[in-house]
Amino acid sequence: MTPFGARVRDLRRQRGMTLQQLADELGVSAAYLSALEHGRRGRPSWWLVQRVIAVFNIIWDEAEELAELARLSHPKPVIDTSGLSPRATELANRLAECIGKLDEATLLRMLQLLRECGAPATTPTRTSATTPEAAPEGVPEESSSR
Repeated sequence: MTPFGARVRDLRRQRGMTLQQLADELGVSAAYLSALEHGRRGRPSWWLVQRVIAVFNIIWDEAEELAELARLSHPKPVIDTSGLSPRATELANRLAECIGKLDEATLLRMLQLLRECGAPATTPTRTSATTPEAAPEGVPEESSSR
């Protein structure tokens, strides 16, 4: 499950909505929404994040937090260590090998360390892959290129 998927599921359950009801409100299939909640789909498109924000009437800090969770919800991130130190490449590879074996307490400690490194918490940038034009309203991003 991705951070965005977990948050959407929590919001849906807090509001007493079924998966089908939310899917209908968002203009996506229940199968797509289920896959998104369970982390079997990639990072949600910009337009879908905006639809979720609108459906749940989320404002200000909570909307920014949801957009940040979407940005951090790619289930298969790629880490480019070219030009970095050998230790950076080793860290990336060891993390890829071991992440599934780490317990929640260790994951939380590592996340805290990385959050403290000074990386700004930003909302998703609107690149060509995440603009509303890339995924027409009512069509999940993954199916818009098919």
